[in-house]
Amino acid sequence: MAAKVSANFTDGLNIGLMVLALVPAMLLPFELFLFVYAILGPLHYLTEINWLHKKQYFTTRKHDYLVLIVFSCIIGFLPFTQSLWRYYIPLFVFIAFFASFGFMFFEGTVKKILFTVVSALIGYLLFTSFYANFRVVFLTLLPTIMHVFLFTGAFILLGALRSKSRLGVASLVVFVACALVTLFAGAGFSVVSGYVAESYSPFRHLNMVMIDLFNVMHVDEIKADFDIPSRFSESDMPIYFSGTGIRIMRFIAFAYTYHYLNWFSKTSVIQWHNTKRRNLVIIAIIWIISVALYIKDYKTGLKWLYVLSFAHVVLEFPLNHLSFVEIKRQLLKRFG
Repeated sequence: MAAKVSANFTDGLNIGLMVLALVPAMLLPFELFLFVYAILGPLHYLTEINWLHKKQYFTTRKHDYLVLIVFSCIIGFLPFTQSLWRYYIPLFVFIAFFASFGFMFFEGTVKKILFTVVSALIGYLLFTSFYANFRVVFLTLLPTIMHVFLFTGAFILLGALRSKSRLGVASLVVFVACALVTLFAGAGFSVVSGYVAESYSPFRHLNMVMIDLFNVMHVDEIKADFDIPSRFSESDMPIYFSGTGIRIMRFIAFAYTYHYLNWFSKTSVIQWHNTKRRNLVIIAIIWIISVALYIKDYKTGLKWLYVLSFAHVVLEFPLNHLSFVEIKRQLLKRFG
């Protein structure tokens, strides 16, 4: 009974957090994203990695995560070099993603190695055959919107299946409904300051990819309808001034904001009171430095945390795979 009450409280809280994320995302999507990414993002990376470490990163062997650390460093540092290996970053993400399934699923080291090698070979074939689409999926979408929206949705679904709670199902419905509101509610003209546009510029590619997915980019119409400030280039117009661009940004802002709020609502998971004082001090110091750098210069903050942000995505891969395995098991248990 107590467990059911606790589950209902958590589901109710998360529905409230979804609404809390939705409202500012509809009003100030660019500003909201930049704020939560700078303030909540670093604390999320640090606390989640700390928690994953306690859980052995949901791998079957104690030191499997070291391979993922290596991939995280390669993926995180290559963009800051002139190495031709930068071209292969999407392939490294692919290998890390599928190798993580092997680390989560197989017990034997030989099986894990074979699975990783086969994944690398398949990945290379896909990489060389469909480079543009491969890059979009594994470099642009997987570490960003798939991480914060698709995998978060999977966790909500799994929680609802496990608890068999109507409120849990309702939370999933509200989650999807909020996303649909951001994407399909009417969008007016946005007013974006020079600082916001400059700070957001490193994320522009994600918006362009998602706008392309919606297949609506009417630059000429935008130029005719609005007096666009000179600081915005023609390539910026669909992002900041098209209806589709604003809808996409609302979705991104909602997804990231709720992703962070959802994590910090899980106090029973994070267990601040059971975290070593040394770890708490390290987390606090890095977080304070990170926020200070973001305040001083947003792009400097991004560079400072790039490796850490990618590491938390990669280190979560085994858990992502496990969640889908568990969803399948729960569905078969209920309907199979």
